[in-house]
Amino acid sequence: MSADHDSAAGSAAATSTGSAAAPARPRTAYGKETWKEIAFLLSNLVTALVGFVYAVVSVLLGVGLSVTVIGLPLLALGLGGARLIGRSERARARGLLGVAVREPSPPPRRGGLFGWLWSALKDPVAWRAQLYHLIRLPWGILTFTVTLVSLLVLWPVLPFVSRLLASADRGMVRGLLSPSDELERRIVELETDRGVVVDTAAADLRRIERDLHDGAQARLVALAMGLGLAKEKLLDDPEAAAAMVDEAHGEVKLALQELRDLARGIHPAVLTDRGLGAALSSVSARCTVPVRVDVDLTGRPAEAIEGIAYFTVSELLQNVSKHSRARSASVEVWRAGDRLMLRVGDDGTGGARLDGGTGLAGLGERLGAVDGVLVVDSPAGGPTTVTAELPWRDRPVAR
Repeated sequence: MSADHDSAAGSAAATSTGSAAAPARPRTAYGKETWKEIAFLLSNLVTALVGFVYAVVSVLLGVGLSVTVIGLPLLALGLGGARLIGRSERARARGLLGVAVREPSPPPRRGGLFGWLWSALKDPVAWRAQLYHLIRLPWGILTFTVTLVSLLVLWPVLPFVSRLLASADRGMVRGLLSPSDELERRIVELETDRGVVVDTAAADLRRIERDLHDGAQARLVALAMGLGLAKEKLLDDPEAAAAMVDEAHGEVKLALQELRDLARGIHPAVLTDRGLGAALSSVSARCTVPVRVDVDLTGRPAEAIEGIAYFTVSELLQNVSKHSRARSASVEVWRAGDRLMLRVGDDGTGGARLDGGTGLAGLGERLGAVDGVLVVDSPAGGPTTVTAELPWRDRPVAR
């Protein structure tokens, strides 16, 4: 088992959330990508001219007036405007060159005028954007001229020229307009993950509220009404009252069962008391197909990681029950270094995808919010193997 586990761990670590990447389509000489590159190169002259004039005026004006009260605030405002122009350039590069560039994180907010001024003046993203605008004018003139001449005269070599020049543009955008600092990239990722966590928590709260309102609450209201009627009939028709009390007793049992199911959906008691192995065996017993469970852990991870692992396997087994048409399934859990590995497989019809509407996309986002990874291997006709990877965090020692 360890060899398979090591292989799966390496595969999951090397693959971002999602299934195997589809092979790139062959590019034609005068295809859509080429014409997008040509449009980008021809528009370079106008955008470079605007950016150069803005950068020169804003920097010279701010530095020149820095001996006065308004100089540094003007420079700070100019740097903020450079960020906005950089955003438009990233959008232009994404649309025409297909450059996937993350938006840099906003500068940290500090209280007061001096805090804002200091944050703006030492903003590396804005200064890199100003540098980008300054060096773009000669490059914009060059690319416009060469592309236009190639378009009118050197038609046979136009695709090669456009690809070469566009590659240099891609490098400039990635080097000067992307959040190149690793810490800055991490901040952007954490902000995105925080949004996913907040949305997931809100969705869970709405689900719990809906289940309480439509299930146990409605049943308890009916129970209260039934007991009220039984109380009224207690003296006039004792037999009918007894029948109504007996019916209310059955309603109480159903309400208690619904509350237990709801509590299990929030956090199962067996997970807290006996750990991941027993909890996964319990959830596997409710699957519509036989499930083999193999949990190879010498210790227990942190409660949050253990809960995420449990609900990940639970949701994957629900997909097996609903969509796979499988005859058997398996669940494997093990630790690989500082990662907790989960693998759920079945011999069903396959075809599962992250965008296939089976909840895998949301599951992948929730795992990504805690530095997890979800890898789906589900060819048409099966079998399906879903590997999830979570960070291992040791459980705090109780004192």
